Amino acid sequence: MIDFFTWTTPNGRKVSILLEELGIDYEVHGVNLGDGEQKSPEFLALSPNGKIPAIRDRQTGQTVMESGAIMLWLAEKEGRFLGAPDDRGNVLEWLMWQMSAQGPTLGRIHQFVRYGKSIGEPAETLFRAEGARIYAVLNDRLKSRDYVAGSGRGVYTIADMAIWPWVSRYAWPETDLHDYPEVLKWYRRLAERPAVQRGYQIPHFVNDIPVP
Repeated sequence: MIDFFTWTTPNGRKVSILLEELGIDYEVHGVNLGDGEQKSPEFLALSPNGKIPAIRDRQTGQTVMESGAIMLWLAEKEGRFLGAPDDRGNVLEWLMWQMSAQGPTLGRIHQFVRYGKSIGEPAETLFRAEGARIYAVLNDRLKSRDYVAGSGRGVYTIADMAIWPWVSRYAWPETDLHDYPEVLKWYRRLAERPAVQRGYQIPHFVNDIPVP
């Protein structure tokens, strides 16, 4: 049994989608970010960085923080969603791309577009341009492919699960997915998966999955 500590953010949804895809037993514990529960001593004992998500394996007592590390740990533990052995490097590079480029860039844009926390010019213009570049990188990657990693047309992996929740907030940075047709097709393909639909609503329902 896995204890899963999370909230309704893209980083939380990465892990909830993976847990649903794996079909393993887990219990959800909501960590209300608006109430500052991520800074409680109890949560900091699990995640010293004070960020969701985090997990605890009841059988071993092991805890893991940071969404990418959790995904990799779970996938390795269960032996699934890492592709074939020759795909491993490819899966890891796109997982790291999500964590180092897509997430931080789009997250910063969300702050000043969605929440009105201005960072001033020229920084806002530069971040918008970088966000558009990141979408273009993903669109180019998905040309003639069904999934971001693996050989041939690709194979569904934790890389897709990590990237998709950030794309699901395409309206927040005012992105039109029709400008990125390969991303749009991939996004819709994943949105049809029952595990993605369930994972999106954890720890609770916020809205239906937006599908342009």
